[in-house]
Amino acid sequence: MAIVELAEVRAQVARGQRVMGLDLGTKTIGLALSDVNWTIATPLETIRRVKFTPDVAALLALAAKHDVGALLIGLPKNMDGTEGPRAQSTRSFVRNLVPKTTLPIVFWDERMSTAAVTRTLLEADASRARRAELVDKMAAAFILQGALDRLGYGEIGEADGE
Repeated sequence: MAIVELAEVRAQVARGQRVMGLDLGTKTIGLALSDVNWTIATPLETIRRVKFTPDVAALLALAAKHDVGALLIGLPKNMDGTEGPRAQSTRSFVRNLVPKTTLPIVFWDERMSTAAVTRTLLEADASRARRAELVDKMAAAFILQGALDRLGYGEIGEADGE
């Protein structure tokens, strides 16, 4: 498929399919799943990054297992809205991913997602080890939930999404 805008993704996904949110890090990929109505994001798991090919194989296997119809990828913009090296790295990953999947891909601004999740875990008094275990998949859920909230509706086709 290709990279699409958030408003366009609904038209390209079959009813009942989920969206998978990704928080791409240099060492891990945090994953989250939407429910079938696209209202709630839930942390799924964290893929420990090895190399591009096995990372994508693991990602696409999980997408197939969970009947995912689209991928939503956090784009780490700078606080002023510009794109730095991390955003360029994310875009490069997606450029290489596009030929390997038919799923539509959406970018979503992920500014402050990891910081917000880390703050929540600190408030919950999670240990350093527990935070390290949870932060990536929770950040993916935070990113995905932001996009689902932006769409602002449950059942596919109930609203115009913008």
